[in-house]
Formats: sequence, C-alpha cells, structure tokens
Amino acid sequence: MGALKVVLLYLIVHQAWKITADDEEWKSATATYVKDTNGSIVVEGACGYGDLHKATYGKYSAGLSSMLFNRGSACGACFEVRCVDHILWCLQGSPSVILTATDFCPPNYGLSADYGGWCNFPKEHFEMSEAAFTEIAEKKADIVPVQHRRVKCGRRGGLRFTVSGNFHFYQVLISNVGLDGEVIAVKVKGSKTAWIPMARNWGQNWQSNANLIGQPLSFEVTTSSRKTLTSYNVATANWQFGQTFEGKQF
Repeated sequence: MGALKVVLLYLIVHQAWKITADDEEWKSATATYVKDTNGSIVVEGACGYGDLHKATYGKYSAGLSSMLFNRGSACGACFEVRCVDHILWCLQGSPSVILTATDFCPPNYGLSADYGGWCNFPKEHFEMSEAAFTEIAEKKADIVPVQHRRVKCGRRGGLRFTVSGNFHFYQVLISNVGLDGEVIAVKVKGSKTAWIPMARNWGQNWQSNANLIGQPLSFEVTTSSRKTLTSYNVATANWQFGQTFEGKQF
C-alpha cells in the first residue's frame, strides 16, 4: 500500500510539473506590423543580429515594447502569439506563431497609448514582421489584441559566435540560442588566459578588453534559466574579425 501511494504521488507531482512547464499562462498585449519587402522585419535592430535570415530568425521576428524588451536582455527570447477577441481582424481558429525578440519598439509619448503610442510604457506590445502578422490576423488591420506566452526556442545547429573588434577591444555576437533564447552571462577563454567574464555591450553583443588575437577561443554561455553551456576551441588560433563560428547547443 505504501508503494502504491508513492507511485500515485509521483504521478500527481509529475503531471503538475508538466502542466506548469508546457502551459505557461497567456498574457494580454497588442500587436502591429512593419511593412517589409523581403519577408523579414529589419536587417538591423536593437539586438544586433543584422540580417535576420542569416541569423536564422527570418520572418518570425518582432520588436518588443520597453515592458517586454527589458533593456535588451529579452533579445533572442521566443514568444508564442495569437490574435484574440476581434471578430473582424483575427483569423478564424486563433492560429499562433512563434516569434523571436530581435528589436526594440521605442515609445512615442507624443501619441496616446491607445492610438499610435503602442509601445509606450507600461504597454506590452509586439511590432511583428508583416509575414508573421498575416499568419494570425488580417493584413488590413492597424492593431490587434493578442495573447502571448514565453516558450522554449527550437533552433537548428549550434550557438553562433560572430567576432568583431580590434587589438584592444573584442566583441562577440551570440545568436541561434535554443531553449531560453536569452543569454545573461558570457565568458571567453583563450589558450593563454583564464576564463574572462564579458560585459553586455548592447543587445546580444558581449565585449572584453582582452587581446585574444592568435589564440583559439572557448565560450561559456549562461541563459536566463541559469543553464550554462561550454563550447571549447570554437575558433581556431587563426580566427579573423567578422567570422562566425558554431558551438554546442542547449
């Protein structure tokens, strides 16, 4: 009888954890879109990803209002978004899309938060790519009510490290991050150095003043859920600024 109780308790706890993990609570927000010509939102943005197709985010991208952007720490995070409560503009069945946070939607306090100032604090708003927006709502809609929730990011391939800088300034852009998507801490190590903590420069660009030229590079990346992944010798000793290297994946 005791063993049966243990099994039942395990099943109850396991199911409760599964519900919590798989079904994060939906939150209310609004969404608009940026008109584009190439199926993407922008080629440059506040997260530093550059060409979103090369960064693997493509058309499923969005700029976030201040409340969601969190000063850039949300860059790379994934959100499931669906249009709700609007018979005229929402597509039937409330289909959803998975978006990656790739840019910042700045506030416009010269306009009302109800008309034009969609991204004014503390509004939660998604400025989506046109291609993604039309998968959940009619294209002729100006703004639609949506629901959103954080989801895990599914990525193909490993983390990508794009290096830039000069002899006295080293910077790396980290993209294609799975699971949480958000990077909160980075360390770099050359063959002649210990692990060096890097500081966030902007978006997902991380910097160090160390001179690492001529050394193979390893990276330690920590995400918002405190998971840490180490990719050893990602870049060979003859790496050059502007190159992108691929490491492990969460």
